[in-house]
Amino acid sequence: MAFWILSSSLPLLGLLSLLLSHQTSLITTTNTDNVNIQVSDGRVGSNSSVFREAPAFRNGETCGNNLVTDRIHVAMTLDANYLRGTMAAVLSILQHSTCPEDVTFHFLWVRHEPEVFSSIKATFPYLNFKVYRFDVHRVRGLISKSIRQALDQPLNYARIYLANLIPNEVKRVIYLDSDLVMVDDLAKLWKVDLGDKVLAAPEYCQANFTVYFTGAFWSDPYMPRTFEGRKPCYFNTGVLVMDVDKWRQGNYTKKVEDWMVLQKQKRIYQLGSLPPFLLVLAGNIMPIDHRWNQHGLGGDNVEGKCRELHPGPISLLHWSGKGKPWLRLDSRKPCSVDHLWAPYDLYRSSRHSFEE
Repeated sequence: MAFWILSSSLPLLGLLSLLLSHQTSLITTTNTDNVNIQVSDGRVGSNSSVFREAPAFRNGETCGNNLVTDRIHVAMTLDANYLRGTMAAVLSILQHSTCPEDVTFHFLWVRHEPEVFSSIKATFPYLNFKVYRFDVHRVRGLISKSIRQALDQPLNYARIYLANLIPNEVKRVIYLDSDLVMVDDLAKLWKVDLGDKVLAAPEYCQANFTVYFTGAFWSDPYMPRTFEGRKPCYFNTGVLVMDVDKWRQGNYTKKVEDWMVLQKQKRIYQLGSLPPFLLVLAGNIMPIDHRWNQHGLGGDNVEGKCRELHPGPISLLHWSGKGKPWLRLDSRKPCSVDHLWAPYDLYRSSRHSFEE
């Protein structure tokens, strides 16, 4: 599988041509008997989905015997509003994986949505996945209004409770947002060394960390002391490698919740689920290469203006921010980076072209 390397002299269309020329001949036969859904009927017809059926993918010769120890666990949220992004993300992961049959997806949703489930089954007939209900009552009373409505949705906080939702036998999981595509082998991210840390993610220490919290936080005589003994840096929570056992043993869900309770009493941040993660873990995660989260492609959280790619190697493209590639492509007002997402779009009615 491949990753892409950018330099300031490499045109975006050159990268696009490389991406489009990268095709895989792998065929999948992943077993669907392990689907764990608490619903009455999960069977759908192939013509019932608004998405095209994805190509099937099979393990390469270097893969193991598909044992439990070989499995790679990926967690994502499942929401009708972002389903088009989820489909593209799943396709990109499978397409670039050397061992796609070894990937198990753990989807979190707030309620059973038959159309969403049917679309997943019809689009990826051989996908090995499980779905878990996230109880919104656990978090609804803790959510404070942020600068963008999408950040206030309960499902945006589900990653905090991930360790409480997936099976105990899952010891490590990769959490991924739905507005991204993978352009490298997921196994490389899976194998990162966590050391004694509970999370691994790219760190961005050049970012102005103070802007993620309000003046009320920094002027408080006690709250900033939470960062004593560590050098806090910003990290994006849309791509996380989690040691699930360490998360449970360290009671990190409660630690994050405690800051959310305080936020309800005294407004100390404005960005949804990110700041409480930073308060608990910034400066205490395992930093990994920035190639694993080329984030911010959706622009800022207010206007979502176009942004260019940062120079350097890329393994994952992430449209965090207000602008989503499928919406901008459909509006006929795409950003140049949105054409890098388009090859993974399985939506039947999409008619965007690369000449626009």
